[in-house]
Amino acid sequence: MKNQRPLSVTRRRFAATALSVAIGLAVVNPLPALADAALPWADKGRALVMVEQAGCEWCKRWNEEIGPIYPKTREGAFAPLHRVDLRAIPADLQLTRRVTFTPTFLIVNDGHEMARLEGYPGEDFFWPLIAQLMRQHLGLPTEEADPPES
Repeated sequence: MKNQRPLSVTRRRFAATALSVAIGLAVVNPLPALADAALPWADKGRALVMVEQAGCEWCKRWNEEIGPIYPKTREGAFAPLHRVDLRAIPADLQLTRRVTFTPTFLIVNDGHEMARLEGYPGEDFFWPLIAQLMRQHLGLPTEEADPPES
């Protein structure tokens, strides 16, 4: 029993270790989301807002599979991507309910959430789901069919 540390010392060491890990994660894997936090949401018009957090494996997968090509797509041109950190959601972004999961994709118009896609279902399902939400809530035009060959 002589070698036991007081509980307060153990708690302080745990807190210091947890803080060191959090700082290390932020340095190693910074989120580009923080740059968008100061923008006024009412002036953004249509947007796809990705709510993410450091260490999120599904966010990382989306960033690898979809992130580089999203701005080059018709959906990306129609509703540009903005990123926010789960713990730094701007107060002027009007949500219908609290965001719990990452990634969560918010369909936003003039600073108001119109719809959301919680989680990343993989690239095969992401595109049709996000296009459907944009059609229903933002008026994304449907793709026109190729003209029939004569």
